[in-house]
Amino acid sequence: MIQIEQIVEVVKAASALMETDSFEVVMKGGCANIVTSSDVAVQDYLCSRLADLLPGSGFLCEESDIHDTTHEYTWIIDPIDGTANYARGIDQCAICVGLKHHDRMEMGVVYLPRTGELFQAERGQGAYLNGRRIHVSDRPFENAIMCTALAVYYKEYTDICSRIITAVFRRCNDIRRFGAAAPELCYLAMGRCELYFEYRLSSWDFAAASLILEEAGGVLSNLEAAPLPLTVPTGVLAANTKDNLAQLQQIVAEAHNA
Repeated sequence: MIQIEQIVEVVKAASALMETDSFEVVMKGGCANIVTSSDVAVQDYLCSRLADLLPGSGFLCEESDIHDTTHEYTWIIDPIDGTANYARGIDQCAICVGLKHHDRMEMGVVYLPRTGELFQAERGQGAYLNGRRIHVSDRPFENAIMCTALAVYYKEYTDICSRIITAVFRRCNDIRRFGAAAPELCYLAMGRCELYFEYRLSSWDFAAASLILEEAGGVLSNLEAAPLPLTVPTGVLAANTKDNLAQLQQIVAEAHNA
């Protein structure tokens, strides 16, 4: 079996392809959903190197419609989570690589090249930031900060998202929006925030980071309080404690029933 250090090495090497000011930007159906030439270059590099590391594995990737999940092992890849941030020079953009074995994540790496923060986790081995073990905070709901976003690709969900965010804001400490799901989940894992909500994400947005959060002591679910599916779009709720997650789930349920 491969070692997580091998994945880290590949991810760091791929990040060099982001270090350019001459990338091209193409819209994928509107200005809110873009892809850069760096996204494509990073994904091509990752797929090539990771296929060599684990022959016979499948790939589920954001770009180029690569959805081959019929294998025992599947790489779930977002070459640049936070592409809009990347294109505008904002630091919160990350290479995300997760390795799924059957129906559960086994390894996850999230690397933010512009901040130098590398998060990693292997099932049962804890979560780490730049080699230092990390853990969620113990802050209660009333002192929690929630990372969130409106569903920018699905603006038909604006009203329900707004109701949920407003209801949480009235009960928690404050709200943050960094514009990239994986870094936000990793921030939760290290105690920078305590809650997370997005109405609809693709698996490459959260798969790698979900394992990092779980290994750091955090908890996640979909909007219906069920385990997260790993190969289809879903809503994502996350928290530092089971009690905080239950309160977040209740707020979502009440908003849907309003």
